[in-house]
Amino acid sequence: MHVALTGHNEDEDEDGRVTDDEEPRACGVCGDLAKGYHFNALTCEGCKGFFRRAIKRSTQLHCMFLNKCKITKNNRRSCQACRFRKCQAIGMRQEMVMSEKEVLERRIRIQTRKRLDAPIQLSSQQEETIQELLCGHRNSFDSAFYRFSDFRPIDRNVLPASEYNQSERDLSSLSPSSILSGSFKQQENQQDGEVRKGSVFTALPHVADLTTYMIQNIISFSKSLQDFRSLSMEDQIALLKGATFEMMQTRFNMVFNAKTGIWECGHITYCIDDAVRAGFQPLLLEPLLKFHHTLRKLGLQEEEYVLMQAMSLFSPDRPGVQQHSVIDKLHENLALTLKTWIDCKRTGPEKRLLYPKVMACLTEMRTMAEEYSKQVLQIQDVQPDVISPLIMEMVSKSPCNDDF
Repeated sequence: MHVALTGHNEDEDEDGRVTDDEEPRACGVCGDLAKGYHFNALTCEGCKGFFRRAIKRSTQLHCMFLNKCKITKNNRRSCQACRFRKCQAIGMRQEMVMSEKEVLERRIRIQTRKRLDAPIQLSSQQEETIQELLCGHRNSFDSAFYRFSDFRPIDRNVLPASEYNQSERDLSSLSPSSILSGSFKQQENQQDGEVRKGSVFTALPHVADLTTYMIQNIISFSKSLQDFRSLSMEDQIALLKGATFEMMQTRFNMVFNAKTGIWECGHITYCIDDAVRAGFQPLLLEPLLKFHHTLRKLGLQEEEYVLMQAMSLFSPDRPGVQQHSVIDKLHENLALTLKTWIDCKRTGPEKRLLYPKVMACLTEMRTMAEEYSKQVLQIQDVQPDVISPLIMEMVSKSPCNDDF
């Protein structure tokens, strides 16, 4: 027992306490009921505290009698000097008393250990954030696309090469490069004839209507969020201009079938060739298709998708943002909420890497956004008056108007 106690250097540790099953024992200093071993001796709580205070006091204790006072439970306060000598006589050790700094450090260690050992839970504020995002998302995103109407019909008369002999091969087995190379080869062969007809990109009118519809819904989603509404109009516009492409792709991913490579938008389905027919180029479409396969295979839940959208929206480094610190704090809280959600709700071996994989997908989208804007502007030059003013405002580098 003595060997174990000499290594004991935390004055409030409970390891040396007397349990209810043991026979009650007396304090070696005053005879009161001992609660455990403190500073290498069996003592009561009162003598434990007294010894700690006596060690830390700057003045020396003196007995007013003959240094032979008998210390009991009733008179232990009458002579501090004799009480202290009794503490030393039974083996209480000065070097085991922790300094104020050591006590503070120990408390921090204990609190940290308790936090780590405690089950991870979403805070009430995080729960409210997720519910607000879900409500805004469900009110602004129609996964069956029932509200998508009055659009110009999609023209698929120009048949990309990748669609030939489709019955003999599975589209999902093709790489993005093989799909797109076939599409562009066929489109180039049709280019001259289509220019004469005045319609180079046959699917562009429909894709422009679909994109406009998605942007309008993203604006509605953003405006449903209290934190977004609390920002200045200049910052709202800057955030939307920067995040629209990313949020749109996140939403499209929710209806993407990774097995077939098809976006299943209710009564209409789309493939990558439809983007080719709308004028988009491989420099964008190859990484974009790969991104959709990667993100979809993570098997995200609706809550994780809406947190991704919110993190894209509240990105403090967008051009033109003024309230940088406010938006940075919102982004940080959303990232923490996503990580906590994953830690709380996810199980299995994939849980550990899910958060960094989601963050990597967000980063990947940002790398494609500038190329998307560049290609939209190029398409507009080739086939003007088809793309809506709202799309052009979102991809332009000049400030938008306030008519959101």
